Amino acid sequence: MQPLLIALQFLTIVPVRLPGMPTPSAIGRSLLCYPLVGLALGTVLWLAGALLAEAPTFLRAALLLSLWVALTGALHLDGLADSADAWLGGLGDRERTLAIMKDPRSGPAAVVVLVLLLLLKFAALVALLDRGAGAALLLAPLLGRSALLALFLCTPYVRAGGLGQALADHLPARVALWVLAGVALAAVLLWAGEALLALVLAGLVFLLARRSMRRRIGGTTGDTAGALVELTEAAVLLGLALI
Repeated sequence: MQPLLIALQFLTIVPVRLPGMPTPSAIGRSLLCYPLVGLALGTVLWLAGALLAEAPTFLRAALLLSLWVALTGALHLDGLADSADAWLGGLGDRERTLAIMKDPRSGPAAVVVLVLLLLLKFAALVALLDRGAGAALLLAPLLGRSALLALFLCTPYVRAGGLGQALADHLPARVALWVLAGVALAAVLLWAGEALLALVLAGLVFLLARRSMRRRIGGTTGDTAGALVELTEAAVLLGLALI
């Protein structure tokens, strides 16, 4: 139970109180619960969409996107913003890129990327809501958090110390593989063709993002992990909106 509470506390604004200081092992196992947290977020969004069924489509999409950002405390958007600034301002240099990601200020690259990503998500939601494609509201957050599990499973964490290091060092690798396989199988059984497309898109984003991380900084950080979540969600929404 503690790993799930840790995952909820870190990935959402749900007011979770832990019974005590979590052990590094519990922190590592919390990664296994990330897909479950993603599914919970998607369920909340799906229910909110159903409650807002009579609202105009544009307003409904705006409210759902706002709720989406609020539920996560804009955690992953912050990572995307920092990564955008670092990739542009780092000029290909590893140490410069890492230093920029630690800077709390946002530059023009961060602002532009955030605006474009939110605009694309909003437009995709409008298209999806117009034809009642509720599966996307469940698949996007589910696969976004599953991508985090996959990332920490096969990518070095490049900042020593902190939560990210504990996640990487204490993740049960074999169990993680089974969790990811279970997510993929369950998604296909529940959503068939939509899930297959979403899985392909999420996989492509994962491979391209991981390749870029390895080339630039040798692995991942909390910021690049957050960027991966946002890019995965956007790809899934856009792909399902275009079919």
